[in-house]
Amino acid sequence: MAYRVHPIYQLIVAANRDEFFRRPTAAADFWSDRPDVLAGRDLEQGGTWMGVTRAGRFAALTNVRDPKSNRPTAKSRGLIVSDFLTRDDAPASVLDDLRKSDSQYNGFNLIVADHDNLCYFNSVTAQSEGLSPGIYGISNHRLDTPWPKVTRSKASLEQALNQQGQELEIDLFAMLSDRARATDSALPDTGVGLAKERWLSPVFISGEDYGTRCSTLLMVSASQTQFVERSFDSKGQVTETRRFTL
Repeated sequence: MAYRVHPIYQLIVAANRDEFFRRPTAAADFWSDRPDVLAGRDLEQGGTWMGVTRAGRFAALTNVRDPKSNRPTAKSRGLIVSDFLTRDDAPASVLDDLRKSDSQYNGFNLIVADHDNLCYFNSVTAQSEGLSPGIYGISNHRLDTPWPKVTRSKASLEQALNQQGQELEIDLFAMLSDRARATDSALPDTGVGLAKERWLSPVFISGEDYGTRCSTLLMVSASQTQFVERSFDSKGQVTETRRFTL
């Protein structure tokens, strides 16, 4: 994310969604039951991982990778994003409410925003903070944890900020398609074993059963919001691109 550091876009978000390919999913669109919400949708539980609204609200979530603490009976984390997008409360108020109920979910990171504020919440620490202008990155630990993919992507994003429009979009999608694996010495230890840490280390994850299913760009200026999503199959090939302007 780049927040209030670009001359045109007050918020830029470039994100990959990594998920099992068997999990039923609807590509980004306006929801028929909530037509002000633009997001993809998890058809298994009804939530989403990232979305915006016509009123200028934004939310995105990543899981915290900690297999020893995962509970199969926990509520779907995607419902947290859906809940924020369908409310009118200020981000700080929503996070105060979430702090009282976050134990219902497995670990997660949440970013929420409206026109005035960008806020971050981590369920493991149960702490929230308002974010100041800057460049940020999140994978499956905490905000700005220097995993190789986070460090590499933040550097690429900073370089891309010299561009705008189509050139910026090209650079951001190139950043999200980075399939380079980290060296073993740089890998985190999240409890999944070395082989899996290697496989999960690229920005773009390739796999037959699990991998990067879509790449999404959000670019918010004073006059409009651009939302672009590319979907991928299990071979890592683009299957669809959807583009929206609010």
